[in-house]
Amino acid sequence: MHGLIELQKKLYPDLLDVMQQRYIILQNIELLEPIGRRALADNTNLTERHIRGEVNVLSKQGLVGMTSKGMQLTKEGKLVIDQLASFMHEAMGLSVLEKQLKETLQVNDVSIVPGNSDEQEWVKQEMGKTCVSFLQENMPSHETIAVTGGSTMAAVAKMMTPLSEKKDCLFVPARGGIGEKEENQANTIAAKMARQAHGNYRLLYVPDPLSENSYRTMIKEPAVMEILNLIKAADCVLHGIGDAITMAKRRKTSADILRKLEEEQAVSEAFGYYFNASGDIVHKVRTIGIHLDDLSERKQQVITVAGGNSKAQAITSYFKRGKSDLLITDEAAAKKILRDNHSL
Repeated sequence: MHGLIELQKKLYPDLLDVMQQRYIILQNIELLEPIGRRALADNTNLTERHIRGEVNVLSKQGLVGMTSKGMQLTKEGKLVIDQLASFMHEAMGLSVLEKQLKETLQVNDVSIVPGNSDEQEWVKQEMGKTCVSFLQENMPSHETIAVTGGSTMAAVAKMMTPLSEKKDCLFVPARGGIGEKEENQANTIAAKMARQAHGNYRLLYVPDPLSENSYRTMIKEPAVMEILNLIKAADCVLHGIGDAITMAKRRKTSADILRKLEEEQAVSEAFGYYFNASGDIVHKVRTIGIHLDDLSERKQQVITVAGGNSKAQAITSYFKRGKSDLLITDEAAAKKILRDNHSL
């Protein structure tokens, strides 16, 4: 396929650009339907006039349908997207990026979606869709899936679809709540994933972080112990990676700890651990849930979903210490990680 793409670039240099643009338009319509022209223009960074012309072409081809509520993909449009997926992945150079990122971060597998999730919400949803596709293809029946909180995990939950009746998975939060938006809480995300996957769920009603005294008290509660055993025995862990200072502020961290994180140049956070650019742990908060040690002691599958230009350093930092079998990220983060590492 790579040879054919190179020939096409030489013979029809503009053809792949047009295909890529129309493919991204179709992707946006699929993820955000029903959607109007103005919203589509905003999400694709194209002019409304340009969108109107492209949509007219796609509509004449029977790929897009128009309703009073907005544009939607037809069955033919959905089929075209599915059939084009692997070709466009190769044509956009994402396969090459994936190989380079695997080598740079030393991770078993990498999947990259086009775009920058910092600027385009549909890119975060596309990462979620990729994660769900992986689960559908690889999750055995009766597995326990632990999920962390955050906007990226919320996007995965939004894109979740039935994993088929035979899977009957159990979804659990990987840690307690940190006082942010309800839709970004691990409990909320686990419950939503379970409902949309036709699975089951259990919730963990504890705050994150905890004082030492509160931790020692709550860890002895029978209800907490029961759910904690389920969490630590999870077969699969889905998690995001946070920017260190942003996450510290969400946790209402004290001024002293914030100053410590800044002085020790913390750049990433995952599972309650804060890492510097070298991957060293500079601070850890008391949380009830999955810890880094749990990931290294067991053979559960760990899937990391994180993207955006702003998360590049945090992703690099985490992978110098944290365990993961699959990284799902976006083009912007991948390119920045590679640029930063090759300039060292």
